Amino acid sequence: MSSLNLDDFTDLIERPDGGVRRDAEALRESRIVPPGALGRLDELGEWLSAAQGAVPVRPVERPRVVLFAGDHGIAAQGVSARPAGSAGQLVRAVLEGASPVAVLARRLGVPVRVVDMALDCATDGLPEEVVRHRVRRGSGRIDVKDALTLEEAEAAFRAGMAVADEEADSGTDLVVLGDVSVGGTTAAGTLVAALCGTDASVVTGRGGLAIDDLAWMRKCAAIRDALRRARPVLGEPLELLATVGGADLAAMTGFLLQAAVRKLPVILDGMVVSACALVGQRIAFRAPDWWLAGHRSGEPGQAKALDRMALEPLLDQGVTVGEGVGALLALPLVQAAAALAAELPEKEEEKKKEEEKE
Repeated sequence: MSSLNLDDFTDLIERPDGGVRRDAEALRESRIVPPGALGRLDELGEWLSAAQGAVPVRPVERPRVVLFAGDHGIAAQGVSARPAGSAGQLVRAVLEGASPVAVLARRLGVPVRVVDMALDCATDGLPEEVVRHRVRRGSGRIDVKDALTLEEAEAAFRAGMAVADEEADSGTDLVVLGDVSVGGTTAAGTLVAALCGTDASVVTGRGGLAIDDLAWMRKCAAIRDALRRARPVLGEPLELLATVGGADLAAMTGFLLQAAVRKLPVILDGMVVSACALVGQRIAFRAPDWWLAGHRSGEPGQAKALDRMALEPLLDQGVTVGEGVGALLALPLVQAAAALAAELPEKEEEKKKEEEKE
């Protein structure tokens, strides 16, 4: 039996301040550019203002990319274009600055944090800061056995919460959340299918490197078999994560919920992060109010999860590489929305009204 009471999140998570959002809308109406002329940027600025509890909105000055990493045993069944157990190589590429997210983050001046939860490799050569939260070496093969024990799932979930607290305490004002995994979209597809009550084929995509038809059929079969194991524990989110999730997915779920508790906005990346967000919504229905969907990855399971949470992606560029890349591409949009909301001048008549009041 877990000592973690997930029901507490329902009480701890509040919605972004509705009064502040109304004040932000009123301020927007006083600007020289007519409301609606900037499209979703208006909505983004008002959302961020409510999340910050500040009018005018403050600029996003200390964003950070946070990537949770892990290998999944199901990858050994040929469901991924990458070799099973190779997520460690992807992590090293990120740390060496040789991956897409590292290149973009360097260009945008955003620090990247990698958290190893279940890489299937030795810790030699990886920084202590990366490996200190590791729960186990690889997650179990979910079509025939549990990904984690319940104790491991709780440890991973709490690790994600701890990382969220560390980011909030350090002054991070927005997180771009992504994953570095091999086999992760298969576990994520299982979670989405289970929580949305749909079939494996509806949520099964081609993954980050576009698997062929045979691999897609193997992936469908793996999700179908994992679904049979998931359904009996649907009412217990932590058991669900232990049964068909993985240490990285459990950690991301804990991170997302604790970030909402700490009023720390998060941009979600692709399929894996969206599946964790869906589990988070099941635990605390107000939590998605603190999240933005960064982009549309093309994975059908991601679309299903975002639709269930009523989150509309900011970008649709066909980015499937994962690692937070699509969400990081959306960050300049959020920063632009904040700048426009705060810095556009007021209409002349509004200025005169303010001067008359003085």
